[in-house]
Amino acid sequence: MATKVLVPRLGEGVDEVTVTKWLKQVGDSVKELEPLLEVNTDKVDTEIPAPASGVILKIEMQEGQVAKVGELLAVIGAAGESVESKVTSDAVTSAVASKEPLNVEQPALSSSKGSTLNVQPVTRNADLGFISPVVAKIAAEHGVNLSQVTGTGLNGRITKNDVLDFVESGKSATDHGPQTTLAHGASAGVDNRPSSIVTPAPSDQLIKHTSMRRSIAQHMLDSKRTSPHVLSVMEADLSRVLKHFAANEAAFARDGITLTLTSYFMLAIVAGLKAYPIINSSWSDEGILIHKDINIGMAVSLGEEGLIVPVIKGADNLSHLAMARTVNDLAKRARAKKLQPGEVKGGTFTLTNHGTGRSLFSFPIINQPQCGILGTGIMQNRVVAIDDAIAIRPMIYLSFVFDHRILDGASADWFLGKVKETMETWT
Repeated sequence: MATKVLVPRLGEGVDEVTVTKWLKQVGDSVKELEPLLEVNTDKVDTEIPAPASGVILKIEMQEGQVAKVGELLAVIGAAGESVESKVTSDAVTSAVASKEPLNVEQPALSSSKGSTLNVQPVTRNADLGFISPVVAKIAAEHGVNLSQVTGTGLNGRITKNDVLDFVESGKSATDHGPQTTLAHGASAGVDNRPSSIVTPAPSDQLIKHTSMRRSIAQHMLDSKRTSPHVLSVMEADLSRVLKHFAANEAAFARDGITLTLTSYFMLAIVAGLKAYPIINSSWSDEGILIHKDINIGMAVSLGEEGLIVPVIKGADNLSHLAMARTVNDLAKRARAKKLQPGEVKGGTFTLTNHGTGRSLFSFPIINQPQCGILGTGIMQNRVVAIDDAIAIRPMIYLSFVFDHRILDGASADWFLGKVKETMETWT
């Protein structure tokens, strides 16, 4: 009897995944619990094991496609067993995966230009990709030619905001030629390539977007559109931190822990968040939601692939030794792509140590829906004035970007001042 391979729920709040790589193909044998495919969610790659032994009879979701929790990925059965073109109870999934519109009746929608557009609830199209009912409805109401809209969603998906931004720009379907038929592609003779596609010259190199790069791009765009970003910068003297570092590095190493400045930054942030709980918050239409738990995200660079932000849960409950151990563990597993989906969720504040790239200071983007993000620059010996005397001290810039809906300059600087004070008075 055939066994369905469905998208599992990989963590709280994980509702969909992107299929990144099939490790088995149709006709291949597979053993129960053997890795079957790799999926990506929130920039975390996860292997999905086979739920049963047998032969891969059918693959429903191809690499690059987005699948929701519970949707059909593949079918495993006995060699030679037949599989119908549409698997029972998975007609919706099959229709989406095969790029055919769902067979669900829906009234035609009238566009603002007086024409009529017959839109299916959910559809895929070779030129446009996945089109949701909401996107189709908004496009029809405003007479928007979706072939002219640049998608910023996962895998280039056209989102509601993309269409609304297009409308706000003052463009319309009539500005760019005939309306595209959503369910079956564009009319003959019309170039339906998105306007953002650039044809590389013979000497140019086109690097295709990875799912991680698209996810980062979408998250950054959404953040800038969501909240007004304000930057505040202070300078901190790390003399006391370095003295503590030198005195404790060997002791930490005996416990198998590499002591880094990141653990000091984390504990200084904890001190700031405890002193000013409003920083550990999120904006909502009803009010400002102050989080009880202090969960600090730690941006980890993956080189040219991008970055990922594992979260240190309950950071305010950790000793310095435990903090350093957690920093080591998450950074190591992040670079080895061994994080679990739940380990990049639930953050209430974020640290990005851009100084590792020798940057002095930066203007990082808030990791929504958090209130702020702290950037730490490279530590440099600089000449400073101390008690009317000139001295050379190991200095570092602290860049705090905050949501101006939640914080004003004074409260933001109180927090940043506490972080600075904690570092400069370390004992």
